Amino acid sequence: GIFLGWLFPSFLQGMGGFGVPVAVSAPLLASAGFSPTTSVVIASIGHGWGVTFGSMGSSFITLMAVTGLSADYLAPFTAILMGISSFFCGLFVICLTGGIKHFLKTLPLTLLISLILSIGQYLLATNGLWVIAVTLPSMVSLGFGFLYVRFFSKYSREYLQKIKSEKRIQLIIALLPYALLVALIIIFSFYSPIKELFAPYAISFQFPRLSTSYGFITPAETSKKINLFLHPGTIITISALLSFLLFKKKAYLKGNELIEIALDSYKNSLNTSIAIFSLVGTAVVMNHAQMTNVLADGISRVFNQEIYPIASPFIGALGAFITGSNNNSNVLFGNLQMQTAKLLNLPVALILAAQTTGGALGSIMAPTKVILGCSTVGLSGKEGKVIGKLILYCSILILLAGMFTYIISGIL
Repeated sequence: GIFLGWLFPSFLQGMGGFGVPVAVSAPLLASAGFSPTTSVVIASIGHGWGVTFGSMGSSFITLMAVTGLSADYLAPFTAILMGISSFFCGLFVICLTGGIKHFLKTLPLTLLISLILSIGQYLLATNGLWVIAVTLPSMVSLGFGFLYVRFFSKYSREYLQKIKSEKRIQLIIALLPYALLVALIIIFSFYSPIKELFAPYAISFQFPRLSTSYGFITPAETSKKINLFLHPGTIITISALLSFLLFKKKAYLKGNELIEIALDSYKNSLNTSIAIFSLVGTAVVMNHAQMTNVLADGISRVFNQEIYPIASPFIGALGAFITGSNNNSNVLFGNLQMQTAKLLNLPVALILAAQTTGGALGSIMAPTKVILGCSTVGLSGKEGKVIGKLILYCSILILLAGMFTYIISGIL
């Protein structure tokens, strides 16, 4: 359960996300003997802690873009809340896979792994490597867990012998594309000659001054610079092409797979891209027309300074449940949460961390993800049963995030 239900889905979330962790892990859990419903629930909960910094940091990038705040300002509290969530996600997975007895037996391993995940995520996110803040700790945790099982589990030799006897691509070759991507990200982020070489190739846009008939004014401004060669999307593309050439050379791929892969990627990303463009446009219009400020003022009148830290993750979760992703939730409610925090005199970075933490945990029960997961284990048409269970577990996780937000805000 720890490997297939927690660490492996987390690793997949770090690299890809968008429902892939559930779609891949749920069938593996089902083949390991868990019921189809339990398999989807476990895989969904297991990767929830890694949604914000997962998918190459797409949700975190969106939060920065919507609020106009820097990674240095947002990352610490976000990493803290998501790190705490990693522990509770792991506990839920272990209880679902083996019950209370299994939970007590594996508690030391769970604590050690959650420390690796949370501390690793914090160190990477706060040092400019939030793009791999989930991927790298998940890889280290998988390695640590393997060594733990290898030397401390009495079933390890039999299991390893079974793995060795199966005909499959060597583990090193299978993991090489992911290791290559991590290495490229580190090189492009910290190797000064590379950064200096590509630094001039950046673009930005100048936006004019806007005013509404109600007198609200948005001053003229220049957008943040987008570096064409240092952007995560470019690094992912380079890594994918190098991996393709490697597999082609090793004869693991034959024919015109590159064209097929490109077409599949286009088809799978089209609907998501349209949704993101639409939601971003809606959020910008709301912000420029001061609609967000009006909503924030109304919310601040309903919630006081003591209650709002607990409620803020639920707002993020609501946005993720409705739109299907934490990324979209940050687009819709990121600015709203920021303005409300200012009106209530609460730490803005903490409330935004609660927003994206709630969005991350809420996204695992989004119908779009559940439908995808259910389709891989033969539960098409029975998604309501899975969502019903996930709502209960996710509500507890979100409430815990709200309580820790409340505690931290009280300390500050």
